[in-house]
Amino acid sequence: MNVKTIKVGMADLNATKSPNFLTTLGLGSCVGITLYDRVNKIAGLAHIMLPSSKEIKNNENKAKFADTGIEELVEVMIKIGGDRNNFVAKIAGGSQMFNFNSSNDILKIGERNVIATKTKLKELNIKIISEDTGGNFGRTIILNANDGLLQVRTIGHGEKTI
Repeated sequence: MNVKTIKVGMADLNATKSPNFLTTLGLGSCVGITLYDRVNKIAGLAHIMLPSSKEIKNNENKAKFADTGIEELVEVMIKIGGDRNNFVAKIAGGSQMFNFNSSNDILKIGERNVIATKTKLKELNIKIISEDTGGNFGRTIILNANDGLLQVRTIGHGEKTI
């Protein structure tokens, strides 16, 4: 059987069936949102950059934002046979990559991305079963569509599976 690893770029999303993998590189303040349907063995991954499409005029790319990207990912997964009642989520990223001497929340993109992601998943009634968020380092993630395991690789902070 030919196993594929599908790369998901920044402000992008994709879904696949077992036995394939989905991966995205260099999550800094961005959040990698993974959805998994255990029953149908369908995995989805969105690499979102910003919390809300409502704050930006140039918002055609739905995958760029937590609010529209998650909805789009759900749709893509359903199209290939996923059942949203089976979806569980794992999230990674949302780092504070730069130190700002400011209490200005607009600069805390990573934190705002994580909050927006959690809010949207809750709204869609999709449970987050694990997360690896925050900190000040980048992450690369690899999602296994066979078992839903998410490998999180970092520079200087090791590797773990959630």
